[in-house]
Amino acid sequence: MRIISLWLRPLRFLVLALVLLTLLPWACTRKAVSFNSNPEQPALAVLAADTLTRTSDSLNGKPSLSTARKVVLTKEQEKAAKDAEKDTQRKLKKKKKNVFLGEKMKRAFVKRGPKGRNQEIAIFYYLKYPKPLNAYAPAYYYYDTKKHKILKLAEIQEDVSTLKIMHGPYKVMQNNKVLETGYYALGTRHLRWEKFDKNGVLLSKTHYEMGFPRDANVSYYGEDRSLINEVVPYVNGKLEGDYAKFLINGQPDWRGQFENGKRVGTWTKYWGFRGRRRYEYQYAETGYDPEVTEPELVREYNRNAVLIYDKEKNIDKRGQPDVEDRPGQHRPTVAPRTVPRAPAKVQPKRR
Repeated sequence: MRIISLWLRPLRFLVLALVLLTLLPWACTRKAVSFNSNPEQPALAVLAADTLTRTSDSLNGKPSLSTARKVVLTKEQEKAAKDAEKDTQRKLKKKKKNVFLGEKMKRAFVKRGPKGRNQEIAIFYYLKYPKPLNAYAPAYYYYDTKKHKILKLAEIQEDVSTLKIMHGPYKVMQNNKVLETGYYALGTRHLRWEKFDKNGVLLSKTHYEMGFPRDANVSYYGEDRSLINEVVPYVNGKLEGDYAKFLINGQPDWRGQFENGKRVGTWTKYWGFRGRRRYEYQYAETGYDPEVTEPELVREYNRNAVLIYDKEKNIDKRGQPDVEDRPGQHRPTVAPRTVPRAPAKVQPKRR
């Protein structure tokens, strides 16, 4: 018996090896694994319960996967949707163009100079509805719809219907090239203004804040700084731009213009009430001409805003009874006043 048991022992190991070899291929076969938490439901239920294909798992109400259903539109519905989108874009674009600093405006252009390539075209905007202007502004810009010109005036014009207040972007073109760009705000120059030559080279750049150069030296009456006394324009450390001096009652006293550090053009002295002019003196046309030390009187007005002297028109009614300043009083003839020099040594304010 002992000999038989020794002979059967190797046979047991052989049978065990055959059983393992038989079970190994069955254990390595693929088996479908379901991620459904309920094993009793069929596999199709898993696909139906997959939340990745639902619109609830979408971005901004749109399905995030391409397996989501697409809405089928008819040609008429698709055309109506495109037209509605175009109308919305057109309204937004139009609104952006016709509003500047919260004010509605209109677009216009003027041509100046000879026809052809050398003709300049100024493209600009003006206020659609009139607005009250700042009485302390050094100058006011209007568009004359009758003469088709842009005017620079020293006084506010409220009763002239043909004068429109400049407001919005401004650009001058010549032969499809930009010569000047800037912005107007309520009749005054605002933000950055640049000038270029015909080759596109930058000639000058000035920053304005509602008519005043950014580097202007502004003095005030009192400590509350509510009433302006004098505005001395400086650009890059040089006298450049519109000069203005006011009385303590807010009325203008002097207005003029500097260019290249010199007084140029017409300087006006006022009576001190209702913005009425009194004397107008003439300086050189540009700041690159020889400086005029003693200006020439070209016009004079009485207190009633009546012109009593004009050099060009040979009008001289000074001292005549029909141009009396006040009833029963004759104004004696006086020598023309000379323009007081603006403070040349005033330095721009440090910011």
